[in-house]
Amino acid sequence: MMAGSESFFEKVYGVARQIPFGRVTSYGAIANYLGGRMSARMVGWAMNNCHVHRYPVPAHRVVNRNGMLTGKHHFGSPLIMQQLLEAEEITIENDRIIHFEEHFWDPSIELKAGND
Repeated sequence: MMAGSESFFEKVYGVARQIPFGRVTSYGAIANYLGGRMSARMVGWAMNNCHVHRYPVPAHRVVNRNGMLTGKHHFGSPLIMQQLLEAEEITIENDRIIHFEEHFWDPSIELKAGND
């Protein structure tokens, strides 16, 4: 990798930091926005590693494509991810976001629209 170039994880964190309060996205949506070269699984690895990053990353806003809190075990307690989302007025039932489609934020649409 060239000096000064941004790593894939840094790009993932940059997208995650733009997810608005009360909205969520998926691992796959971030991977797609970043060009699809890397898989949704790589985005998951980035989210699992973000706790060591010097700047906060709202990893609780990144879920699987069905709105499931699949990353909840990486928050120190399996309840923290749900609590953080509920604090943003997102309802969770059985580890799944209720009305997921209403809360879904697609970076491929939202970030492009923000640049127009």
